[in-house]
Amino acid sequence: MKKLSVLALSLIALTGVTSADIQAPPGADFTANRKLGRAISNILYGFMEIPETIVRVNDTSGRKAGASYGVVEGTNRMFRRMGYGFYELVTFTCPTYRGTYKAPYEKCGQDARIEMSPSQGLSEFPPELGFETYFSHSRTQTW
Repeated sequence: MKKLSVLALSLIALTGVTSADIQAPPGADFTANRKLGRAISNILYGFMEIPETIVRVNDTSGRKAGASYGVVEGTNRMFRRMGYGFYELVTFTCPTYRGTYKAPYEKCGQDARIEMSPSQGLSEFPPELGFETYFSHSRTQTW
């Protein structure tokens, strides 16, 4: 009887351990703290969109386009990023984007929505300028 109860207890314990192996949901990395950090980052460093866009437009269309269109487009992206930053700062405690804390940026090209690609504009965090980076969300610089 003692062996049977030890065997039953060990089977119950093993079953409890194996059924508790649940993977984290896809949105588990996005929390209210990350949303608050993203909001503060977008507000404080949103101005970095201007030189980033100037450099990107300069590489694709030339210096004159970079000095004119790049400044205008960079300023536009800066105000959009700062607007999203203030929006996320006010709503950081609420899961506002499809029931998650993910960034509310949508894909855009020629339309008026926000860009998710780091090489094209607004990623989750502001771009990094310079020759050395440790993060995959920033652009790479080529000479």
